[in-house]
Amino acid sequence: MSTVTISLPESLKTFVETQTANKGFGNVSEYFRGLLREAQEKGREARLEALLLEGLASNRIELNDHFRRRLEGKVEQILAKYEDRTGS
Repeated sequence: MSTVTISLPESLKTFVETQTANKGFGNVSEYFRGLLREAQEKGREARLEALLLEGLASNRIELNDHFRRRLEGKVEQILAKYEDRTGS
């Protein structure tokens, strides 16, 4: 594992230490890794949303009730898997 060193003003250092303690992280490194994982996940979700919108905007997909029902079912499956992974 690589090491990254960052400099923080005292106010941010205090904030990070408080967040680390209040959110149950073992140390500051775990806290930052958690933040980075959240950022990665948001990036993946944004990319997926963009791809879905691009697909829906194309004229190749017929947007009828059958398609919408299938799409809703897939979305529910994806959300269930996400909730299982995150415990949400």
